[in-house]
Amino acid sequence: MKMSGEVISLCPPPPPPPPPAPAPRHRYQRKYPYAHVGRTLCQPPTRTLSETQYFFVDVSTLSSLGTHYQLRISRVESFTLHTDKKFSFTASPSQPQYFKYVFPDGVDTAIVKVNSEMTFPCSVMSIQDIQCPVYDLDNNVAFIGMYQTMTKTAAITVQRKDFPSNSFYVVVVVKTEDEACGGPLRFYPLRPDELIDAGNRSKTLDVVVSPAISCESLSQAGQTVHHSQCSREKCSCLSLFPFLTSSAPRSAPPLYLSSIPSPSTAPPLCITQYYPYPLLFLLSFSLPMKLLWSLVLLQKYLCVSDLARKDKRVLSKKYQIYFCVLLLTCSSLLQVVNVTGNQDICYYNFLCAHPLGNLSAFNNILSNLGYVMLGLLFLLIVLQRDIIHSRALDRHDLNALECGIPKHFGLFYAMGTALMMEGLLSACYHVCPNYTNFQFDTSFMYMIAGLCVLKLYQKRHPDINASAYTAYACLAAVIFFSVLGVVFGKGNMVFWIIFSVLHILATMLLSTQLYYMGRWRLGKESINQSHFFYIGSCHKDRMVLLVMGNIVNWSLAAYGLLKTPNDFASYLLAIAICNLLLYFAFYIIMKLRSGERIQCMAMVCILFTAVVWGFALFFFFQGLSTWQKTPAESREHNRDCIVLSFFDDHDIWHFLSSIAMFGSFLVLLTMDDDLDDVQRDKIFVF
Repeated sequence: MKMSGEVISLCPPPPPPPPPAPAPRHRYQRKYPYAHVGRTLCQPPTRTLSETQYFFVDVSTLSSLGTHYQLRISRVESFTLHTDKKFSFTASPSQPQYFKYVFPDGVDTAIVKVNSEMTFPCSVMSIQDIQCPVYDLDNNVAFIGMYQTMTKTAAITVQRKDFPSNSFYVVVVVKTEDEACGGPLRFYPLRPDELIDAGNRSKTLDVVVSPAISCESLSQAGQTVHHSQCSREKCSCLSLFPFLTSSAPRSAPPLYLSSIPSPSTAPPLCITQYYPYPLLFLLSFSLPMKLLWSLVLLQKYLCVSDLARKDKRVLSKKYQIYFCVLLLTCSSLLQVVNVTGNQDICYYNFLCAHPLGNLSAFNNILSNLGYVMLGLLFLLIVLQRDIIHSRALDRHDLNALECGIPKHFGLFYAMGTALMMEGLLSACYHVCPNYTNFQFDTSFMYMIAGLCVLKLYQKRHPDINASAYTAYACLAAVIFFSVLGVVFGKGNMVFWIIFSVLHILATMLLSTQLYYMGRWRLGKESINQSHFFYIGSCHKDRMVLLVMGNIVNWSLAAYGLLKTPNDFASYLLAIAICNLLLYFAFYIIMKLRSGERIQCMAMVCILFTAVVWGFALFFFFQGLSTWQKTPAESREHNRDCIVLSFFDDHDIWHFLSSIAMFGSFLVLLTMDDDLDDVQRDKIFVF
């Protein structure tokens, strides 16, 4: 039953008061006049069908004079919503609306969608249990149940188990102001009794309740897909990883040594090693340069054998520490997010958010399983290679002792573990995705980027690579700086100026360090100017790398200073990824210029990974939600599920990116297999 009233004479104006003294603008509360008020009466429980119930209507006024009004009571004909049937209605701040929905048999989960063609006025959609009173006012709609602010769309997934009566109310309230939805905020009145004209704040909306996919139907669909693809994918998977089918070591095809210049005829690019250019502003750790320069001064051409003289057992223990320290780091980064009825806290794709227990979007959590499974698979692949190599060393195999890139697997174990932890922390983030929690999702992205860079550098510099403690200290500094950006970087120009200056200074400092290989001191003249000139004239490749690195990092610093992006964590991750890609491209180019070649397996992994990364990034940039706007505006970007009526575009990003990361790790694992039969004194350092 609906009761509505029309005020004929609203608060006749009293005699004009004397002019008030000037007061602060924020002193008085905004007040809006409404001439029409309507409320739907709550439906109390009845004992019998013929029971008569009474209600009382109280009307009061603060006016010193009498006020005339009209009272009309009418029956609500369309009070109960039906499954998959759209219902249109109009609501306003003084006339909220709510409707009842009863779960039909066989439906345990339903999604309630409310849409409007009007962006404003801002409104609230709430799901409440069947009880009295119904909280359908702007000042109390958030007291119970689940609620969302909305502009054009809102969606809440509801489970039968949460409502003992197998039914619930869908409440829609139009707010008196639009600030919560990103709209303008009206000025505060200067006088206590001043009324503000709110204009026409009526809003036409549509509501539809649809059944959501159940776990049983999803399981059946998954089994159908699995059985249809299992038989034809089994052979292809094994063919991609032939070393999984046999424990015998795989010998590399013969390498034509004539394509690699001998040390006596080597080009100037092999005079010394080429340093990486990753994470320019943080990974400037000190290296034992005395060992390096004693080698450079004694010979013209530096090869891998010159930087692989330390005891293999010592190096093995050194690089195993990467794995051990990473496990300790993993245990300290897990988070627990409290879930409340306020669904404006978390930026879900509400049109495809399937709950499980207290998890509002279980599909976004489940899709992270690929990171964990593929990380575990990579660990098994590395373990097999480690065992094969250890057995070869025990047999005193000359190829294992004196040929190929020195094999140290500690960083590979750390990379596989980091991939698994990325899936776990991404799942934690998707419990309640928002700007503050995003640092947990990016923590192991920084880890993975740093570990990949260290592994690339370790391949040609096994004796002088950074220790695990130094590397993780630098990565911890990255994460700490990311937290500072989250807390202080949003719209803070002072923070961005400081960060950009530090970024550029660190880039210049590291560039000088890399170009002169550590043989320079501030305020002192060079020891041997002619030697510097000799290095500078013979290392055009190094100079090209440094110039490109400076262009990239200066451009990123300028972009951050001019645009001050709100998502600092993603901006910092972009810097890390750009430098990683730059160093990887440099490694591949120098490998080919040195006469080495990439085997078929590694080439397949590179091409496959590049294609998968392309598709993954396509789904990543679909933008199902955005922190740059209010929660209500963010929901305008929400989209329906696209796979099995359960997974959305971001879930596909999870699946594809986990495959792409796994493929990237395989590239690092196999890209130098062509050197397994080449003496280390014929493998050049770059």
